[in-house]
Amino acid sequence: MDSDRKRQRDSSGQRIQGELRQLRELRELRTREQRGRREERPGQSGAPSRSRLDQPRTGRPGLIHLPAWDPEAFGKLSERIARFLGTGRFIVWMTVVIIAWVVWNTLLPASVRFDDYPFIFLTLMLSLQASYAAPLILLAQNRQDDRDRVNMEQDRARSDRNIADTEYLTREVASLRQGLGEVATRDFIRSELQSLLKEIDERREPADTL
Repeated sequence: MDSDRKRQRDSSGQRIQGELRQLRELRELRTREQRGRREERPGQSGAPSRSRLDQPRTGRPGLIHLPAWDPEAFGKLSERIARFLGTGRFIVWMTVVIIAWVVWNTLLPASVRFDDYPFIFLTLMLSLQASYAAPLILLAQNRQDDRDRVNMEQDRARSDRNIADTEYLTREVASLRQGLGEVATRDFIRSELQSLLKEIDERREPADTL
């Protein structure tokens, strides 16, 4: 029985060591993949930035060469403008400008006025402001949607890794419980020793009577 128990302990210990070795190898593979992804990102380690694959090419082949522009910089500028348009400061400044415009062109002398009633030039400026503000806000919303999609993909991948790690740890805990169940406890050894002592005492009694 002792030899069988030793074999079971050795087999369970070898199985646990093998699973721990597999866990270390998986962690090393994940760290290598993360390093490779970081190295492949554009704009790092002094490498020239490349245009993203999910954005259309800005340059067109032809005789006329249009000036090149950075989509990322333009997107950041549009986000700044959209954030400013959505603040109370912009509303206050626009209200002040409109009031000053109307007061200037109604109360001051006619020689100083530049936009008489019905303020056609003011209407044109507000229309231009609205026509530019709408596309900039839409562009900022598209960039925010792209960031949200990337964050969702990262969260999904992270949750998948957490689930895999949890399942692996669950299997490890189950194997450890199984291995501990096969290990001889103190109470079991004590009971076995007591039974052996009783058996020895029982064998001694007939020898003493003889």
